[in-house]
Amino acid sequence: MPDSDICFTPATEQARMVRDGEISAVELMQAHLDQIERVNPAVNAVVTLVADDALAGAADADRAQASGEELGPLHGLPAGIKDLVSTAGIRTTMGSPIYADNVPSSDATIVSRMKTAGAIVLGKTNTPEFGAGSQTFNQVFGATLNPYDTSKTCGGSSGGSGVGLACGMFSTTVGTDLGGSLRNPAAWSNVVGLRPSPGRVPASGPLPWTSMSTAGPMGRTVADVALQLSVQAGADPLVPSSLHDDPSRFADALDRDFVGTKIAWSRDLGGRAIEPVQTQVLDAQRHVFEDLGCIVEDDEPDLKESDSVFQVLRAFSFAHGQERHLNEHRDQLKDTVIWNAEEGLQLSGLDVAKAEEMRTELFGRMIAFFDNYDYLALPVTSVPPFSVDIPYPTVVNGVEMETYIDWMWPCMDITVIACPAISVPVGFTPDGLPVGLQLVSAPRTDFELLQLAHAFEGATGFGKQRPGVAG
Repeated sequence: MPDSDICFTPATEQARMVRDGEISAVELMQAHLDQIERVNPAVNAVVTLVADDALAGAADADRAQASGEELGPLHGLPAGIKDLVSTAGIRTTMGSPIYADNVPSSDATIVSRMKTAGAIVLGKTNTPEFGAGSQTFNQVFGATLNPYDTSKTCGGSSGGSGVGLACGMFSTTVGTDLGGSLRNPAAWSNVVGLRPSPGRVPASGPLPWTSMSTAGPMGRTVADVALQLSVQAGADPLVPSSLHDDPSRFADALDRDFVGTKIAWSRDLGGRAIEPVQTQVLDAQRHVFEDLGCIVEDDEPDLKESDSVFQVLRAFSFAHGQERHLNEHRDQLKDTVIWNAEEGLQLSGLDVAKAEEMRTELFGRMIAFFDNYDYLALPVTSVPPFSVDIPYPTVVNGVEMETYIDWMWPCMDITVIACPAISVPVGFTPDGLPVGLQLVSAPRTDFELLQLAHAFEGATGFGKQRPGVAG
């Protein structure tokens, strides 16, 4: 098998090949490093590469296998880690000049879990400054380009991770999602991105009680995402919201019968602004669920207050995270980060409490909604990938956006309701740009969500279309 082909083989199959001795971990790693050398200059997805350490880790993996040691489920798989996520001994900049030379002394929990399962970190992937906005560019590394059209953005904030997967530069990855940071770039790089249920992958840090951000997996297939979740998930005694379910379930087979399953189909979640091409691409694939035996009905939950709730709680988190940077490094922050943090600093405690109260009501509405439906289907993004030369869309289908994140409503409205959500490839625009379908299920039904996404993926196969830039 040519090196470029092995790089596009699903991670589940790569792991089997390594375990069965069809390829060594060193050979697999070298193939991915060669792919990075060939392709990364065209897209700028991997921003810090640790090739020597990665090859040494692969050699250690081969020695462990030869000596009969127990192998983890990700044994020998090359991993790209988002540059917001701490990696011991590897520069972690958060896309900010403030941290351009920052080298953490320890791994984030999700990284240590990946390593324990046998994954080998080969580098860090690009992200917007502090993960702010779904356009991956920053003052440290510049912009990451969409591999299907390098004049367009790849989304964000896990943009480098999505592009790296799409271009075969690594097998597994770690991303994070507040308002769509796993889902948006997955959609625009034609890969899969899962925002797990809150607590599924413990959100360690200073605000584990209240954070709306989650970490989770991206992959070229739904099964790859499920495999990664089986090692990323699990209880953490330091995270009060972490779920205690056995994560090994996510390594089970995803096939199942969907006859009679009820899906609510929403084009605009109650009248939000969306470009017609997004609706056209999604509607063209509605029949796939019906062909699977599902009952698909036009319907949607009442989430009209979710926009304001998201804006308040996001601003609250930005104020908390950026207060010191505003005071000490304001000249090194981009304008949208400054704006979002200052919006948060103007909030009162009562503002935050009311937002949390409304979020609780919205959660209750979703519980009731899922009494009638098994899943909700809606767009991932309101627009197709836009020019990499603009920071964010200001108009969507003739409607002016008030803030830099308003156009991200399909993802951020779902964030508020604390349900698992996944982006899966659903087709391409007439210009050849990828489009994602967002599937949502009831709280803590992540496995059932993966099953539906897997069935849709198998019936369509859009994710198999490689970007031309990747060779």
